[in-house]
Amino acid sequence: MVEPVEAKPALFRWPPVAAFGRTVPKTKFYEHGKVRTALREKFIEDVHRITWAYKLAEGTIRLRGTAAVPEIQVFAVETKGADVPDDVLSAIDKTIHFPVIFEVASGGRVRTVAAQKSLSGKSPTVGTYFTTDWQLVDAPRRQLPTALDLPSLYEAILSALLPVDRRAGETVSEAIERLGRARKLQREIAGLARKLRAEPQLNRKIEVRRQINERTTALTSFTDPAPSNEE
Repeated sequence: MVEPVEAKPALFRWPPVAAFGRTVPKTKFYEHGKVRTALREKFIEDVHRITWAYKLAEGTIRLRGTAAVPEIQVFAVETKGADVPDDVLSAIDKTIHFPVIFEVASGGRVRTVAAQKSLSGKSPTVGTYFTTDWQLVDAPRRQLPTALDLPSLYEAILSALLPVDRRAGETVSEAIERLGRARKLQREIAGLARKLRAEPQLNRKIEVRRQINERTTALTSFTDPAPSNEE
């Protein structure tokens, strides 16, 4: 079975001119009635402080925005414990009508995490979250990717968080869709492996092995850096 690729370090050095540094009360994200009780408790138990840290916009970094990416916000989330779950980040994300990049800090470590976000509907649509590995808070940071506008900068930042390299000519949306199909295959292979271990009949074992091999081959085609001729 092809193992999932580990997340890549990708801490960025945010431009000082874009610093915003405004603490946002966490109650702002869960005090309204739409947030279920269990999620509200996660905010209370897991989150220490939320800071609107940077505003990447035409007025700060001189890159033009669009309706899809008018600005990019960087939010720092300090935890009380080891981490915060994605549903907490999603609850924050959905209240901000801009793309958001999170830096989650815990015990001297920090990770960058974000999901592709669409602003086209009445409320933002947030996809799957991708994250770097944990880094020391004083670890070296790299410059932001060179970009002509905010949409291309947003795409480059998201690309750096993906656990696989984008293929030539592939958009971030296409890479995320490919990863989704790969993860579905990984779940199917894991289920078949459990079935194989429990199956007592040889002929059925042979059939399950065939299905595992078939899906493993398909999985390789989704995780290879270049597409196969069959894809």
